Amino acid sequence: MKFGKYLTERRQTLPPNWADSCIDYVLLKNHVKQHVKPNGLTSSLPSSLEDQPFADIFLSRSSKLQAAVAEFFQLLDKEIDRFAALYEAECDDLTKRFESRGVVNGSGHDEGRSLANQMLQDLVKLEKYVFLNYTGITKILKKNDRHSGFRLSEHYILRLSTKPFYRSEELSSLKKRLIDEVSGTSSPLIHTPNPPPSPIVTDKGLSFPSSIGSQTQSRSWFPPASLLPQQKVLVTMTGPHGTDIIGAVLENLARYKCEIDDFVLSRLYHNVTFGCLIRLASEDVDIFRDLAESARKWDATLFFDVQDATKGDPVGSSLEDAPYENRLKYTATVLNQNGLTSRFLHAWTRLLLDEKISVEKMTRLSASGAKLCSVEYRLSVPADVDFDRFRATLFQMSSEHGTDVALQPNDIYRKHKRLVIFDMDSTLIQQEVIDEIAKHAGVVAEVAKITESAMNGEIDFKESLRRRVGLLKGTPANVLEHVKTQLTFTEGAHFLCRALKRLGFKLAVISGGFMPLALHVKNQLGLDYAFANQLKVSPDGHTLTGETVGPIVDGMRKAELLEVIAQAESVTPEQVIAVGDGANDLWMLAAAGLGIAFNAKPRVQKEARARINQTSLRNVLYLLGYTDDDAKQLGEM
Repeated sequence: MKFGKYLTERRQTLPPNWADSCIDYVLLKNHVKQHVKPNGLTSSLPSSLEDQPFADIFLSRSSKLQAAVAEFFQLLDKEIDRFAALYEAECDDLTKRFESRGVVNGSGHDEGRSLANQMLQDLVKLEKYVFLNYTGITKILKKNDRHSGFRLSEHYILRLSTKPFYRSEELSSLKKRLIDEVSGTSSPLIHTPNPPPSPIVTDKGLSFPSSIGSQTQSRSWFPPASLLPQQKVLVTMTGPHGTDIIGAVLENLARYKCEIDDFVLSRLYHNVTFGCLIRLASEDVDIFRDLAESARKWDATLFFDVQDATKGDPVGSSLEDAPYENRLKYTATVLNQNGLTSRFLHAWTRLLLDEKISVEKMTRLSASGAKLCSVEYRLSVPADVDFDRFRATLFQMSSEHGTDVALQPNDIYRKHKRLVIFDMDSTLIQQEVIDEIAKHAGVVAEVAKITESAMNGEIDFKESLRRRVGLLKGTPANVLEHVKTQLTFTEGAHFLCRALKRLGFKLAVISGGFMPLALHVKNQLGLDYAFANQLKVSPDGHTLTGETVGPIVDGMRKAELLEVIAQAESVTPEQVIAVGDGANDLWMLAAAGLGIAFNAKPRVQKEARARINQTSLRNVLYLLGYTDDDAKQLGEM
């Protein structure tokens, strides 16, 4: 969520006077966008000015920029003064409430503790209000820096350090006394020592101001509010020394007895980013100084993000998850055997942005050192996304770029597939077997005409099969043996089946072709099941009668056989993968947990949930999340 939108939503939950005193982030952002950005030093020059002397252009632009930036700081000063005035008034009110309670003892002790607890809650709300506004200030300063080309944030923040809200010393002291009273560790009349002021991250580590205005701040800043025990903080360290950075962060967390809720590590060549979501064990802020020292030692960059518990979407169970509610988890496998182009990847990312789909993780599946051919995306998808429109747009985009994108729910079933069902013709093998038999029977043209009628929807598959088989009447039965020798297996078929068997999968072929050839394919590839149509032969076994025996294996029969095999192997339909290319396979592809259209007809590609338009069946392993390194290991087993 954009910060401006988030701040607007938060303001609606605040008391009216607090909301009115909030930093008007939208006002400041609009000023930067409308007046600073067009004249910024980093903005490109309009083509209409190309013929003018550069010195004149610079003089005109810098004059306008100076005025716009000066006006920006005037607006920001007013916003901060209004916010600071409310903060000071609320601080005074809390202090007066605390001091006016008098001595509480005897039966009034519980009542006094209840009052202290309520005051502590009010104080924490004020601290979070300060943090909210402080975040807005730092974000708008960075936006102004970026668009103006000036680097004025450091100097402006230095001026803010004199403001009472920045260091919150009075509030920190009061909070400590209230915590002691609520916890019963001290009397409300005993003043405990003041806690250390809030730390500030500088280029020399963390500094701890001893008096207002006595320190010089630089670069980046730690939030000004004191932190309660059990406060969540996201600590991130980025740099070139991977394991050393991990060790440095964990050493400091162990020293200060922090609880680790989650962590994440990412690497890009030598550079790594290690993030930990931690819970502070105490108010001891020395941990931040020590972390900064460790970052400097290992040439790393250190970031802190204090989690706001009042947000609707704080960091939850996983740092890798997109921090949004009502989201669906999907995996998208992107594949092009000739290499993924930047044009496609840009179009794909643009589509995700248009649909408000967040990328949580990207993993390269193809081997490093070779072309980037396959990437797996873990996606966080809004629950209200129009999947029909999204898939239609994705299909068109994939066709234009010759790149496949297979979407699957990222659930337990994706990781536990157990059964793979293959079509035979133009899937496991490159031919259509009835066409091969027709060549030997001399009826190629007639068979092709019937096939075309079926593809045009003039007749269904069963009728088409009856007519084509009828043309084979009188053909020698041993023609099937000749066809076996002429079958060409699809590239990668042997490797894929061998790898899947080593992974424990059960494999089957269900074909609208003929059983003798399906059994041959089963034996050659080491499959577990084979189902196909059975050709009837003459009583002497020498010729084909032009008829079939038993139920015809059409599209619906393929889906039924898939369910039969799944039940026999005690797996659910969600644990089944089906691979096919023709309209006859659509029922089977729909019945499986993952239906893959492999170099399929246009209609099949449009309706299937996943597509592979590459030459090798080996690419099926990518859709299961296996990398080239995994495939290599499977091949060596």
